[in-house]
Amino acid sequence: MSRTSKDPWLPYRFAGEDAKVSLAAIDPAAKPFSGGSKKQDKERVDALALELDELQNLFYADRRYRLLVVLQGTDTSGKDGTLRAVFGRMSPLGVRTVAWRAPSESERAHDFLWRIHWQVPSAGEFVVFNRSHYEDVLVPVVHGDIDKAEAKRRFAQINDFERLLAEHRTVILKFMLHISKDEQRQRLQERIDDPAKRWKFQRADLDDRKHWDDFQRAYERAIRATATPWAPWIVVPADSKTHRNLMIATALRAALKSLDLRYPDDDPAVASIKVQ
Repeated sequence: MSRTSKDPWLPYRFAGEDAKVSLAAIDPAAKPFSGGSKKQDKERVDALALELDELQNLFYADRRYRLLVVLQGTDTSGKDGTLRAVFGRMSPLGVRTVAWRAPSESERAHDFLWRIHWQVPSAGEFVVFNRSHYEDVLVPVVHGDIDKAEAKRRFAQINDFERLLAEHRTVILKFMLHISKDEQRQRLQERIDDPAKRWKFQRADLDDRKHWDDFQRAYERAIRATATPWAPWIVVPADSKTHRNLMIATALRAALKSLDLRYPDDDPAVASIKVQ
């Protein structure tokens, strides 16, 4: 993508042409695609969600492509909220979410991408990863479980893996939901204070919060190393929940509109049938 001043995605989209990725240079409170008020943004998201439902139906009928959406971000960055707002209007037929947790003992006995490959989309399917294989180049790096050499090998393996998917007509969209440390503090406190949300809080969230700067650097390295033309990264300012949803829905619509989607050819014999 040409990086001109007229490109609204300029500071946010990384597809391999950038020498450096700086999360500090991207304001988590920015609203580059906002139409004005929170209410207006929500209305636009609702309209986009309906349009995306139609596009997903066409995508599923077409069956020539696959779609993998990666949602990455620190705790409380809004992965679940994105799923509800952007994908919630779509039919369950052809749409699937995978929420990744720490690997099991059996999964750890294989290479780190083994369990991921089982869950990639099939023809005509949308799959959304709530967290992803990128956890294996973030958490172990911050906690010191793997060294720089192993991280570099994993970055290369991820690029090869995603190239394999792309060469089999998988459209890959990777979103890093970028929130500020203060916004995370507020959202964690809301979880603690609300009995209906308290189950989502884990004490480990506070331990990871102590490593905030380390995680930011780990994200920068991961994005820099794995931003490719076939699997670009979009850093989404996510302090605003409505704008986060708007930006992701806009990117998703653009990706689907860029495909030559079409319904299968009609059977002329079916067209003449009259149901009694």
